[in-house]
Amino acid sequence: MISASMVKELRDRTGSAMMACKKALTESNGDIEKAIEILREKGLAAAAKKASRVAAEGLVATYVSEDGKIGAIAEVNCETDFVSANEAFCDLSNNIAKMVALSEVNTVEELMNEKYLADENITLTEAISGLISKLGENMKVRRFTRYNAESGVVQSYIHGGGRIGVLVELASSVQNSVVRELAKDICMQITAANPLFLNENQVDTDALDKEREIYRVQALNEGKPEKIVDKMVEGRIKKYLKEVCLVDQVWVKNSDLTISKLLEEKSKEVGSPISIVSYSRFERGEGIEKVEENFAEEVQRQMQQGK
Repeated sequence: MISASMVKELRDRTGSAMMACKKALTESNGDIEKAIEILREKGLAAAAKKASRVAAEGLVATYVSEDGKIGAIAEVNCETDFVSANEAFCDLSNNIAKMVALSEVNTVEELMNEKYLADENITLTEAISGLISKLGENMKVRRFTRYNAESGVVQSYIHGGGRIGVLVELASSVQNSVVRELAKDICMQITAANPLFLNENQVDTDALDKEREIYRVQALNEGKPEKIVDKMVEGRIKKYLKEVCLVDQVWVKNSDLTISKLLEEKSKEVGSPISIVSYSRFERGEGIEKVEENFAEEVQRQMQQGK
């Protein structure tokens, strides 16, 4: 006989619906471990059906080790902002960021085969599938980056409850509170100003040539004399680079300083050179085409399918 306490235990352990737990226990003749396997199998089947649905919501999560040497940033997607606010989904996202930091995986596929941080008896794939079954939405790990500062610090910043996340690595022989605070300020700069490149050396020359050509045509269309067009173009290129290159941007907290000047000042303060090694800025759902659905039509379609 399947008791209420058995159903409750299975529900607590799996997070599955009460009726699903009762059916699984009946099918397994009261064997809870076997019932868990049955629910997991059904969860995987349910997850496969949901995999085609667009997951453009979710969270950007970060993890930085206590010593500030290792850090990671990851974007984990779901279908709705309602699920992205769910505690279990938040825990999953934070665990994934930590898994990235503490592992040596380089691809999402490799990460999905890793043992799950919160339960080493299952893989990350199984953990996500279980949560898909519980919350009823498609979920996936979209991307991640990991930094390991051999000489310097890693810092992160989360904005808007996980809408934007930034990870920064600074090189410095000194790793004190001044350097860590500087790293945080640079994270906030990247969040607000969204630089496309670290410095001019990273700017694609083909893209820059296209910008030059656009500015040249604009100047000619404005009726500017041919002899001053080239100077105008180079002036606009310099302005463009100041907008898109992090080290050339005006610091959002003090417009009298650029980021490069800020680095110089802080380097003098700590008595050692400080430089930006790399940074990553993830914005939730950027580049994902969302499917706009008519709610009334969706309800009508489901009613017709139920007839």
